[in-house]
Amino acid sequence: MSAAAPPGVHVPAKRTIPLGRRLAYSVGHVLNDLCAAMWFTYLLVYFHGVVKFNNIMAGNLMLVGQISDGICTPLVGYESDRTNGFCGYGKRKSWHLLGVLCVACTFPFLFISPCAFGCENSADWAKFIYYVPFVVIFQFGWAATQISHLSLIPELTNDEGQRVELNAIRYAFTVMSTIAIYLIAWLLLRHSGGNDLTPKDADSFMEMGLIAVGIGFVFCMIFHIGTKEVKKTEIIRQSRKTVNVTKEDFDETKSLLTTLEKSADRKLYMKWNDWFKEHQFYMIGALYMCTRLVVNLTQVYIPMYLTDTLYLDKQFIAIVPLIMYVSGFLTSVLMRLINKLIGKKFTYLVGGCFVIGACAWCYFITQHSPHKEWQVIAASVLLGAGSTTMLITSLAMTSDLIGENTESGAFVYGFMSLLDKCANGAAVMVVQALHPCTNLGVACCPACTVFYQRVISFVPGGFAILALLNLLALFPQKIGTRRKQVEKRMKSIRNTGRSGRESHSPSFCQQNYEVCPSGHEHHGWVLPGNAAEQAVIYDTPHSSRRPSIYMSNSASGENDTWSQNNTGSNYGTSSRYDASSHSVPGHIQGRGGKMSNESPGSPESNDVTFQVGATPSV
Repeated sequence: MSAAAPPGVHVPAKRTIPLGRRLAYSVGHVLNDLCAAMWFTYLLVYFHGVVKFNNIMAGNLMLVGQISDGICTPLVGYESDRTNGFCGYGKRKSWHLLGVLCVACTFPFLFISPCAFGCENSADWAKFIYYVPFVVIFQFGWAATQISHLSLIPELTNDEGQRVELNAIRYAFTVMSTIAIYLIAWLLLRHSGGNDLTPKDADSFMEMGLIAVGIGFVFCMIFHIGTKEVKKTEIIRQSRKTVNVTKEDFDETKSLLTTLEKSADRKLYMKWNDWFKEHQFYMIGALYMCTRLVVNLTQVYIPMYLTDTLYLDKQFIAIVPLIMYVSGFLTSVLMRLINKLIGKKFTYLVGGCFVIGACAWCYFITQHSPHKEWQVIAASVLLGAGSTTMLITSLAMTSDLIGENTESGAFVYGFMSLLDKCANGAAVMVVQALHPCTNLGVACCPACTVFYQRVISFVPGGFAILALLNLLALFPQKIGTRRKQVEKRMKSIRNTGRSGRESHSPSFCQQNYEVCPSGHEHHGWVLPGNAAEQAVIYDTPHSSRRPSIYMSNSASGENDTWSQNNTGSNYGTSSRYDASSHSVPGHIQGRGGKMSNESPGSPESNDVTFQVGATPSV
């Protein structure tokens, strides 16, 4: 029988939730997932082929939406932390409900043509004004739903296994929601009549938007009914509970806490503004931004490439994105194994090569290419697998960049998300501004046919090349290294030389070679402060003729002992070391001291007795 934990040990009880509540929580983001798939895949093609909206206006509308999302996300996160909920409702569920209502009330209007209200002859600026409020409110609601839903996980349970499970089930419903949108689009467009997108397809897109909101709203109500938000007072009360543990459990926990405490001592605290001093913050940010541009711009422009360049049947704007998504999902299942075999950087390189190859293939597929349907399906498989590989790996690199600095990790993700959304909106606006003609009819001129062929080839492919160039600069670096860590170590070493409280083992210099002299890492030297430190750091110790191992000095004025385990080098013993000027380090051993100079292979060792402040004599 296992022994009980020592008396008086306080072990917080685990907060767990049953399977039914886990499933109810996991469906709370379905509405967002359905709307996001429609927003990126079908909004521009709907404006282009159905509403006949001005290209530049459509790009500006996408930019407004992306910037609104980027701004609302951190603001909602801040407000949801500081508010207490509405009318006694849980604060996370209150913000979630507000977001759901905003999304449900505005998203269908994005796919309801102004023609439905007898405004088909309205000017483009009037249509723009009509859409802007719906876009902004929708993006606010989307951000409120997303942030509040994610924030609930640590409040529902403190069991790490259940937290991972909640994220996994949540992602599974994201996959099913995206696939559902493409299947709904395929069914509606297949039976709408005709091969091209025309204003007659307005009803199909309106029905698609209403179906997406209807399904998502039902799942969100299941979330609100089946999920019980734990109040803060209840969390505190449960955390004060003490449960019985065995001695083995206690010893294991104590060992883990000791390890974490030591790790926390070594961790470099990072405030949000400290990240701007790290060059890797910009490099990983650029990598993530280019990756998101590849993923989102492909998703946005592949439908118009299919209809306006290849003249494929309109149902292919549902089939091809579905194939891309399924290909990416299957690739994500193998990602852990691939990363383990070849590492994150090489995995990202492979994904980037897939994307570049697929974009090049799309450039050579034309309206008259043989078996163009099968060629574009094959290219979409490569495009889906490559873009997903790049996205997942870039997220993993971002996690490596944050490392143990979770105190400001949310800022890193938020900043990169803002960068991603603004860059995507700007890129879409630029592409729309470069459209060759103002007549928005399908295949209005030969230049329009070539335009989308070049867009789908050069834009995602170009950003993939930029991402790989950025990756090459990251190859020789260890992601997560802080410039400030070197400064902190140097400061610690200087303090060590004066305080006499710390010495380092050989492993310290092996792991922290930045602050140890070249070629001396394996000796485990402890570098003191002042003149001796600078001589060792900036000079070769062979020329400085100072002892190779320095131990801390208490500056108490007593005699010290220091030891040199030399590897064949002969250091002079005639230099005078004064404690007040050079801070000769050493172990305090009373009034007298001696130095042992032992060279490997030498027949005997030389003992040197010295007084602090006096010249050692052999």
